[in-house]
Amino acid sequence: MKKKIVIFEVEGGTDKSINGLRIDTMPIIKALKKRGWGCEVIYFRDEWKDEIISYSSTKFSAYISRINPGNLVLGEKIYFDTLRELHKLGLIALSHPDEMLNLGSKDLLVKLAGSPLVTTDTFAYYSIQDFKKNFPITLSKGIRVLKQNRGSTGVGIWKVELFVSDNLKLNQAISLNRLVKCTEAINNTTKVYTLEHFMKLCEKYIVGENNLLIDVPYLFRIKEGELRILMVGEKPCHVVRKKPSNFEEAFSATLFSGATYSYHDPSDFKNLIAFFQDSLPKIKEVLKSDNIPLIWTADFILSNDIEGYDSYILSEVNCT
Repeated sequence: MKKKIVIFEVEGGTDKSINGLRIDTMPIIKALKKRGWGCEVIYFRDEWKDEIISYSSTKFSAYISRINPGNLVLGEKIYFDTLRELHKLGLIALSHPDEMLNLGSKDLLVKLAGSPLVTTDTFAYYSIQDFKKNFPITLSKGIRVLKQNRGSTGVGIWKVELFVSDNLKLNQAISLNRLVKCTEAINNTTKVYTLEHFMKLCEKYIVGENNLLIDVPYLFRIKEGELRILMVGEKPCHVVRKKPSNFEEAFSATLFSGATYSYHDPSDFKNLIAFFQDSLPKIKEVLKSDNIPLIWTADFILSNDIEGYDSYILSEVNCT
């Protein structure tokens, strides 16, 4: 067996450090080298597909995908086809494209409707028509968060609230002329638009293959930090508390936005881990698959149940 792994990156994107790689790629390389594995980083371009397949299939026994599909200028199809071909040629896949599409899609939140993992008013928009029809209604319920299906470091994740919240009628559509405050998670910068203009800006997140928008209520306890469970198969290995910066409008839990991370043993969050492990069979049922990736994460935000006790709301699953 060739003890060498190829790590795929892509040029550009907001998730890169000053060396052009994702911020945690070098730690991955160093950790593997300590265990006797060689690593090589290859930047993926569509026009290099055949050359990449030819080179990688002869030199490596596995690949690690470090590319967020949202950073691929021409879309994910050619990249995913490349990964599938390498897997067929014998490379171990971390992760396989089918796993990314199945587990990593944010509409998993909608598929889990009716379970305690998600809020009852979680919605997905697969068409611009549905978005135009329903989002002005959900916004009448309070502050909302919109999430695109593809992206990283907070790109395309927006907190949306009315600039002035008087004269509201619950479950009645907000006028498109109303002003809304919109804060994007990438940098926690707030801008004011008319609702109509902002929704027009968001249409790009819906158009295209595997694109959609998720619409969920804003959870105020995000200020206490998003809790990321790092998984190896079905075993929780760490819990990362990702706490947004102290800036008033800040809600982003990414390093690039100034959030601080702390790492904990799963035993420090016994209630969260027990809740997640109890919920894992439901997640697998919804996915219609027992094929859990080797490395993946589940992110939770603290909330309160009807009796005021802590509860945990699933905000995202990631396996890219």
